[in-house]
Order: sequence, then C-alpha cells, then structure tokens
Amino acid sequence: MPPEPVLIATRSGGKLRELRALFAEHGRAVIDLVEAGIADQPEEDALEVYDTFEANALAKARYFFGLAAMPVVADDSGLLVPALNGAPGVLSKRWSGRTDLSGQALDDENNRLLQERLIGVEDRRAYYVCAAAYVDGRREIVRRGEVHGRILATPSGSAGFGYDPYFFADELGRTFGDASVTEKQSVSHRARAFRALLESLDSDS
Repeated sequence: MPPEPVLIATRSGGKLRELRALFAEHGRAVIDLVEAGIADQPEEDALEVYDTFEANALAKARYFFGLAAMPVVADDSGLLVPALNGAPGVLSKRWSGRTDLSGQALDDENNRLLQERLIGVEDRRAYYVCAAAYVDGRREIVRRGEVHGRILATPSGSAGFGYDPYFFADELGRTFGDASVTEKQSVSHRARAFRALLESLDSDS
C-alpha cells in the first residue's frame, strides 16, 4: 500500500518545483496548498516568529496539519553571512521590511540590501540553511541541511529564486542562478534537509 499523500505547505512556486522532484524520487505523492483548497490567510505571515529555522518550520507544519488533517511538510530556510553577524538569517525573506512587495520585486529589494551591507566587506562567505519539518499527528520530525559558498558582487544566472543569482556554491563552482534544477538539487540546503527527512520517513514506514 503506497504512503499517504503529503501536503507541501509552501506558497513559493520555486520551492514547490524543487520539492515535487525530491518527493517523486522517493515515490511519495504530494499535493500543494491550492490543490488542498487551503486559501492564503493573513495569520500565515505570523507563523515565522521564532529565532531558529527548526522552530519556524515546525510551527508552519503544525499550523497546516491543523487545517488539513493529513501529513504535512514545511520548511524554513535562509541565508547566513558571518561578516554580517549571521544576517539575514531567519529574516531572509523579510529582511528588507518591504511588506508592500512580493515575488521577484521582494527578492530584488532583499538582494539590494545585501549588496549595500557588504560594501567594503572583504569576507563574503555565506551559507544557506534549511530546516525541514514533518507532522502527521503521530510524529514530528525535523532535519537540517546546509550548503556553503560566497556572495558575488554581481548576479549571475536567472534560475532559482531569492538570493540564488548572488550565491556562488563552492561545491558546484557556479551560482545557484546558473545551476540547473538537477545541479542545485545535488547540493542545495533544501534538498539535503528534505532528503534526510524522507530517509527518516522511509526507514519508519
């Protein structure tokens, strides 16, 4: 008997594309929030109030499990720059404070702020972190993934989303903006976190 479908609790088209492929690798069916009939609610914006990726991911997974009553995965991820004391960190998506923006416009403003803060900074090392959480009413599982690199002064590539065109991944030798989906999946923080999560689910099924 195949595993019960899993709800991917994100409204990011970029994340959905990446996660559908990962779950397909493990033979697990998924649905998204639109397919589940869960409309966007204002309270969703207040879920990520914690100071760790793990706590934020669990908060989202628990919230959507309460609405859908089916297995749910959610994640919280972000970029950390040691020279900026770990900023933007858990505030990565909302770093610019531009609540009037969304999508590419918000990404552009966050990247503009990142470049502004790095003016004159020699140490441009950075790393992405993702915490992936699973909740099904019986189990709560959280796994973490990281990928290291550095921030370029100019963007390269149009793939990915968020800070990807500026993030040069050491293991790939190129930015996530220049990487194909397959290349990014081989090293990305999100892929690593969700693969670890899926392996835990596979071993427990």
